[in-house]
Amino acid sequence: MSPFPPAGGEAELEEGDVFTPRFDADGLIGCITLDAKDGTVLMFAHMNAEALRLTLDTGIAHYWSRSRQKLWRKGDTSGQQQKIVEIRTDCDQDVLLMKVVPGGDGGACHTGRRSCFYRTVRLGPGATKLGFEAPGA
Repeated sequence: MSPFPPAGGEAELEEGDVFTPRFDADGLIGCITLDAKDGTVLMFAHMNAEALRLTLDTGIAHYWSRSRQKLWRKGDTSGQQQKIVEIRTDCDQDVLLMKVVPGGDGGACHTGRRSCFYRTVRLGPGATKLGFEAPGA
Protein backbone atom coordinates (compact mmCIF):
# COMPACT_ATOMS: atom_id res chain seq x y z
CA MET A 1 0.00 0.00 0.00
CA SER A 2 1.28 3.45 -0.93
CA PRO A 3 2.21 5.85 1.89
CA PHE A 4 0.82 8.69 -0.26
CA PRO A 5 -2.81 9.80 -0.46
CA PRO A 6 -4.69 9.05 -3.68
CA ALA A 7 -4.97 11.83 -6.21
CA GLY A 8 -8.15 13.87 -6.10
CA GLY A 9 -9.87 15.53 -9.01
CA GLU A 10 -8.11 17.67 -11.58
CA ALA A 11 -8.48 20.92 -9.62
CA GLU A 12 -7.10 19.34 -6.43
CA LEU A 13 -4.29 17.65 -8.35
CA GLU A 14 -3.21 20.81 -10.18
CA GLU A 15 -3.97 23.52 -7.63
CA GLY A 16 -4.35 21.75 -4.28
CA ASP A 17 -1.87 21.70 -1.43
CA VAL A 18 -1.65 17.92 -1.03
CA PHE A 19 1.28 15.99 -2.52
CA THR A 20 -0.32 13.06 -4.31
CA PRO A 21 2.31 11.61 -6.65
CA ARG A 22 0.82 9.66 -9.53
CA PHE A 23 2.70 6.44 -10.16
CA ASP A 24 2.33 4.69 -13.54
CA ALA A 25 0.90 1.22 -14.14
CA ASP A 26 4.23 -0.30 -13.03
CA GLY A 27 4.13 1.70 -9.77
CA LEU A 28 6.85 4.13 -10.88
CA ILE A 29 7.27 7.88 -11.21
CA GLY A 30 10.01 9.53 -13.27
CA CYS A 31 12.53 11.79 -11.56
CA ILE A 32 14.80 14.33 -13.25
CA THR A 33 17.80 15.13 -11.04
CA LEU A 34 19.67 18.45 -11.27
CA ASP A 35 22.79 19.76 -9.57
CA ALA A 36 21.42 22.39 -7.16
CA LYS A 37 24.52 24.56 -7.59
CA ASP A 38 24.58 25.05 -11.37
CA GLY A 39 21.43 23.39 -12.74
CA THR A 40 23.23 20.68 -14.71
CA VAL A 41 20.90 17.79 -15.51
CA LEU A 42 22.66 14.89 -13.82
CA MET A 43 20.32 12.00 -14.49
CA PHE A 44 16.84 10.64 -14.99
CA ALA A 45 15.64 7.67 -12.97
CA HIS A 46 12.49 6.13 -11.61
CA MET A 47 11.16 5.88 -8.08
CA ASN A 48 8.56 3.59 -6.64
CA ALA A 49 6.56 4.63 -3.56
CA GLU A 50 9.17 3.16 -1.20
CA ALA A 51 12.07 4.97 -2.91
CA LEU A 52 10.17 8.24 -2.77
CA ARG A 53 9.23 7.72 0.88
CA LEU A 54 12.87 6.97 1.79
CA THR A 55 14.04 10.01 -0.17
CA LEU A 56 11.60 12.24 1.71
CA ASP A 57 12.39 10.67 5.10
CA THR A 58 16.19 10.70 4.79
CA GLY A 59 16.94 13.63 2.48
CA ILE A 60 19.12 11.29 0.38
CA ALA A 61 18.08 10.19 -3.13
CA HIS A 62 16.72 6.65 -3.48
CA TYR A 63 15.63 5.19 -6.80
CA TRP A 64 14.10 2.04 -8.26
CA SER A 65 16.21 0.13 -10.77
CA ARG A 66 13.98 -1.24 -13.52
CA SER A 67 16.74 -3.47 -14.88
CA ARG A 68 17.64 -5.00 -11.50
CA GLN A 69 14.11 -4.74 -10.05
CA LYS A 70 15.59 -3.38 -6.87
CA LEU A 71 15.63 -0.30 -4.66
CA TRP A 72 18.95 1.57 -4.52
CA ARG A 73 20.30 4.53 -2.62
CA LYS A 74 22.40 6.68 -4.91
CA GLY A 75 26.04 6.65 -3.86
CA ASP A 76 26.18 3.36 -1.97
CA THR A 77 28.71 1.94 -4.42
CA SER A 78 29.95 5.06 -6.25
CA GLY A 79 30.24 7.48 -3.35
CA GLN A 80 28.12 9.92 -5.37
CA GLN A 81 25.39 10.24 -2.77
CA GLN A 82 22.79 12.89 -3.60
CA LYS A 83 21.64 15.16 -0.77
CA ILE A 84 18.23 16.61 -1.55
CA VAL A 85 17.88 20.39 -1.60
CA GLU A 86 14.42 20.61 -3.20
CA ILE A 87 11.81 18.39 -4.82
CA ARG A 88 9.20 19.72 -7.21
CA THR A 89 6.41 17.98 -9.07
CA ASP A 90 4.78 18.91 -12.35
CA CYS A 91 1.19 20.09 -12.78
CA ASP A 92 -0.37 16.62 -12.77
CA GLN A 93 2.07 15.17 -10.24
CA ASP A 94 3.40 12.37 -12.45
CA VAL A 95 7.03 13.57 -12.75
CA LEU A 96 9.47 14.79 -10.11
CA LEU A 97 12.30 17.30 -10.40
CA MET A 98 14.96 17.06 -7.69
CA LYS A 99 17.73 19.52 -6.98
CA VAL A 100 20.62 17.81 -5.20
CA VAL A 101 24.11 18.36 -3.88
CA PRO A 102 26.08 15.47 -5.36
CA GLY A 103 28.72 13.81 -3.22
CA GLY A 104 31.94 12.08 -4.16
CA ASP A 105 33.42 13.46 -7.37
CA GLY A 106 30.14 15.24 -8.19
CA GLY A 107 29.22 12.81 -10.92
CA ALA A 108 26.05 10.85 -11.42
CA CYS A 109 26.54 8.56 -14.43
CA HIS A 110 27.65 4.95 -14.09
CA THR A 111 30.01 5.59 -17.05
CA GLY A 112 32.08 7.89 -14.84
CA ARG A 113 30.75 11.09 -16.37
CA ARG A 114 29.23 13.93 -14.39
CA SER A 115 25.92 13.71 -16.27
CA CYS A 116 24.14 10.83 -17.95
CA PHE A 117 23.21 13.28 -20.73
CA TYR A 118 26.59 13.52 -22.45
CA ARG A 119 25.52 12.87 -26.07
CA THR A 120 23.72 15.25 -28.42
CA VAL A 121 21.36 13.73 -30.98
CA ARG A 122 21.70 15.25 -34.44
CA LEU A 123 18.80 17.10 -36.04
CA GLY A 124 17.79 17.58 -39.67
CA PRO A 125 17.25 15.45 -42.77
CA GLY A 126 18.81 12.02 -42.39
CA ALA A 127 19.35 12.56 -38.66
CA THR A 128 18.09 9.08 -37.84
CA LYS A 129 21.07 7.64 -39.72
CA LEU A 130 23.65 10.14 -38.47
CA GLY A 131 23.50 9.34 -34.78
CA PHE A 132 25.25 11.58 -32.31
CA GLU A 133 27.37 14.67 -32.51
CA ALA A 134 30.78 14.37 -30.90
CA PRO A 135 30.53 14.55 -27.10
CA GLY A 136 30.96 18.11 -25.90
CA ALA A 137 30.30 19.52 -29.38
